Amino acid sequence: MRLAIFADVHGKLLLPFKLVDLYQQQTGKKIDFILQCGDMGAYPDIHNLDKATLKHARQNRDELGFHDDFIREQPAVRQLLDRLNIDMICVRGNHEDHDFLDKLEQANTALPRFPIDIYHRVFVCRSGVKQELRKVQEVIYLAGIGRIGDAKGRTDKRFIQEYEQREVKRLLKSSGHLDILLTHDKDDSSQRGYGMRAIREVLDHVPVLYHFYGHTGEPFRQEADTNGITQSVKVSELEFGPSGILPEGCMLIIEHQSEGFSAPEVVSQRLTNQLTQYNWKD
Repeated sequence: MRLAIFADVHGKLLLPFKLVDLYQQQTGKKIDFILQCGDMGAYPDIHNLDKATLKHARQNRDELGFHDDFIREQPAVRQLLDRLNIDMICVRGNHEDHDFLDKLEQANTALPRFPIDIYHRVFVCRSGVKQELRKVQEVIYLAGIGRIGDAKGRTDKRFIQEYEQREVKRLLKSSGHLDILLTHDKDDSSQRGYGMRAIREVLDHVPVLYHFYGHTGEPFRQEADTNGITQSVKVSELEFGPSGILPEGCMLIIEHQSEGFSAPEVVSQRLTNQLTQYNWKD
């Protein structure tokens, strides 16, 4: 099973699918799932944009990609997604329409992840709920934790909610391991004063092989977690730089076979540079 991993698309939900399409064409390697570390920019109604998204959207329509391409059927988008036949599995970030996502989550409480788009290709994980990714006989165990943490105790919907904290506590008491922990925020062990305690608790109490996250604005980095088990991977935000190209480490590939996982592959900028700020929508 082969997974492509992205972070912080901020409305450019179509871009990971296009990058995966390019990767498959140029390498001949099939991607089975896309994982996305939050800040989808899931705003179906542009009247509900938060201040930061509204500011960026005034300068760049890409911020409204969910509204433009994933709420009402677009034939070209449908054709691409049907041809690829790949689901994107996300966690919530802090830049989402959480009222919209809450309604969908409440309507799908029996599911570990729920679809949010008209094509049923973009799914959001319920925070703290262990789930499986399957391909024939292969199984990958995954859990997501969305939103961000806050040391000041604020509770608005950008921040992890009490019901999600309860799910995380259930996860801490569960048996077995996680192959992948997918989060938006990082854990709270940093001396810089941000992060989420619930993520640290999972890393300290549940055997986790890989932790992928975004949000912080830091460049790509992979390092051993302090628990001595987990490889912690900061995925670069999927944001075009001043020259119109994507940063190193914005697209990762990880492969699972019977003997275990390969080391994450950082997709070369020779590939990602083929889709720029100026041509990726063509």
